[in-house]
Amino acid sequence: MKAILVGFMGSGKTTVGRLLANQIQVPYHDLDDVIVHNAGKSIQQIFDDQGEDTFRMLEHDALMNSLGDEGILGTGGGTPIQPANFELLLQTTVPVVLLDVLPETIWARLRGDSGRPLAKKLGLAGLIDLKHERDDKYNQVSDIRIATDSLTPEQVVKKIVQELSVLK
Repeated sequence: MKAILVGFMGSGKTTVGRLLANQIQVPYHDLDDVIVHNAGKSIQQIFDDQGEDTFRMLEHDALMNSLGDEGILGTGGGTPIQPANFELLLQTTVPVVLLDVLPETIWARLRGDSGRPLAKKLGLAGLIDLKHERDDKYNQVSDIRIATDSLTPEQVVKKIVQELSVLK
């Protein structure tokens, strides 16, 4: 079994992805970690030294190369928004799972997280706007949509496993 997790920041992609991979005994791959490994520097360093365009190119290459890997792939919140990545996700035969979440839930999860400066910078109103901008792309690339707001990560994993078994 294999799946790609997409969704807005704070939707639970990393947490759920690791739990899911552990449960079905496959590797978990985080796209940001793949980019950092391939580039030999942090994402912040890539942005600072080479800019967003270079990061997006590295992100696309990492996504393209990861599609053949066994396991669960967790993407960044902006991955499906980039046109080249959007096309890859539309064309892949790997099931794409959208972890959907309300902006208010995102804000509750992230407002105190110092590792999420974008959330703090945007505030709730900005998160609502940005999520609204991205929702159409998320919905278009996904084969499965799961609202995570009122579910524990374990419940989300259970739903994903159920939905993936239906797709077989």
